[in-house]
Amino acid sequence: MDKLQGIDRINTAIVTTAVWRDYLTMTKPKVVAMLLLTALVGMCLAVPTVPAAHVVIIGLAGIGLQSAAAAVFNHVLDRRFDAQMTRTYHRPLAKGRIATSKAVLFACVLMVSGFILLWQLNPLTAWLTMASLVGYAVVYTVWLKHATPQNIVIGGLAGAAPPLLGWTAVTGSLDPHALLLVMLVFAWTPPHFWALAIHRRDDYAKAGIPMLPVTHGIEYTKTMVLFYTFLLLAVGGLPWLTGMSGGIYLIGSSVLNLGFIGYAIKLKFFDTTGHAWATFKYSIWHLLALFVVLLVDHWWLTWVLAQY
Repeated sequence: MDKLQGIDRINTAIVTTAVWRDYLTMTKPKVVAMLLLTALVGMCLAVPTVPAAHVVIIGLAGIGLQSAAAAVFNHVLDRRFDAQMTRTYHRPLAKGRIATSKAVLFACVLMVSGFILLWQLNPLTAWLTMASLVGYAVVYTVWLKHATPQNIVIGGLAGAAPPLLGWTAVTGSLDPHALLLVMLVFAWTPPHFWALAIHRRDDYAKAGIPMLPVTHGIEYTKTMVLFYTFLLLAVGGLPWLTGMSGGIYLIGSSVLNLGFIGYAIKLKFFDTTGHAWATFKYSIWHLLALFVVLLVDHWWLTWVLAQY
């Protein structure tokens, strides 16, 4: 009897762990972590020294909760399409492991909690973050994604907002330099996502989603990936040209952006099996490294100026 009860407790623990893992999966934790890095850099670049600890903690928590809520709403709204795609058919809602009503409630709790936290800092950040959530979860997922092959270009603005949100969390105001950070992510998004779309072109076609490789073909999409990597190189120079960043950033960003162009050139003219996926993976590390370089450059400049 004791042995059976012990087995029941183990089984219950396994089921509970699996359920919470599904809830965590719906929040897209890796994506949220990357967004929070860009938000943190926005916070640090907003002030000459180090931002106040409580602002960083509350700001990142609020932005993270709202971003997680947007991800859960995306799972809810895309569940039927997810069930048709190899990349996403195993998701909790697509498989029916989590009830839709519970996922919606979970998303609403995350959304409201994040909004309340950010309101403690300033209303501007709270409302801008809410607008980004609506832009991604509703405007992009419900409308743009199924309306136009330029969906990721237009909808990418919502995903580019976290550096701006981090900046306003610290200052409570908008700044042209914060918008430069948004432009960096905005220019990076199309080649990042279209590389994935090339790799998963048949998936999107099967689900009837008009991604660029489905509507205009893979070769055209490769050309657009290359075009946007050159655009990213140009946009990447703006923080240095405006005096926002210094030589460390200029060198680091140039190396990273030229590397992205190298991947895009190979994708366009010398493609091999799996290179689109390799380009997609490089783009993730590219953005992370780009924002780390921004931060290193900022603190280096701060230290240098402090010596005089």
